[in-house]
Amino acid sequence: YLDYSREHGDWIPNAFGGNENMEAIHLLQELNTVVHAHFPGAVMIAEESTAWAGVSRPTYTGGLGFTFKWNMGWMHDTLDYFQKDPVHRGFHQNSLTFSMIYAFTENFVLPLSHDEVVHGKGALLSKMPGDMWQQFANLRLLLAYQWAHPGKKLLFMGSEFGQWNEWDSQAELDWVLHCFGTHSGVSRLVRDLNTLFRAQPAMHREDHSWQGFEWMDFADNRASVLGFARKAPDCAPVLWVFNCTPVPRHNYSMRCPGPGWWREVLNTDAGLYGGSNLGNDGGREAFHQDNKGWCLSLTLPPLAALAFTRD
Repeated sequence: YLDYSREHGDWIPNAFGGNENMEAIHLLQELNTVVHAHFPGAVMIAEESTAWAGVSRPTYTGGLGFTFKWNMGWMHDTLDYFQKDPVHRGFHQNSLTFSMIYAFTENFVLPLSHDEVVHGKGALLSKMPGDMWQQFANLRLLLAYQWAHPGKKLLFMGSEFGQWNEWDSQAELDWVLHCFGTHSGVSRLVRDLNTLFRAQPAMHREDHSWQGFEWMDFADNRASVLGFARKAPDCAPVLWVFNCTPVPRHNYSMRCPGPGWWREVLNTDAGLYGGSNLGNDGGREAFHQDNKGWCLSLTLPPLAALAFTRD
């Protein structure tokens, strides 16, 4: 933009009377065109926070031609939500649901980057509310939500094992924390999230299309529970359920994509990850509920995410 960080009268409009920097736009388009032409498979990623349209759209449609764009709105809203005391989260459920309004307008990356863990902002783990157990549970819940949400994943080093200290460019990471079960549990969870992501095509095949996502329940703000399915044509769907309070919920009716036995393939409250090991005994059989369709009667562990696939 020609008026970026400039006061009124300190900039001259372009030939069309607008504030767009046409030369800069053409430079970025040419750069991306050349890179993609000469280096097939290269990835160009933009960090852009002004809602410029078409950052990751092809240049022949008028876009800037980047492969991906950071989803700054998702990052801001998600961290704002997870830093709140769970007792208040029900009043802010839209912070988690709003991102789906624009999730497919660009090819997004979901960034939890170094910017969020420096300059006094604190590490991801230290941002989480509650006692130490709840902080780890909240971090595991946040990471599962990031992996489940449409978009590519960006996680800055140290967050994958729950470092307490914010990033210090003059020092190494606190690797010694791997000696503690709570921290190694977070690392195991990230490993298993990646394994699930690779093993289930529905998690990534339609990552930038409504064909890859369906809400199961986004309106239960009273309980701070969310549910959605990741989907793709000719692929088994993955059902995700998130309990964003420390209150365990039993016999919770959650809509699911269809009949059959739904196997619990991931539970962030598993003892392996440092959780309380509350779950669904391997899975649940779907039942039909009037006015709701196919549902599962679930046990929702505290501050936990669950993933199910249909056998």
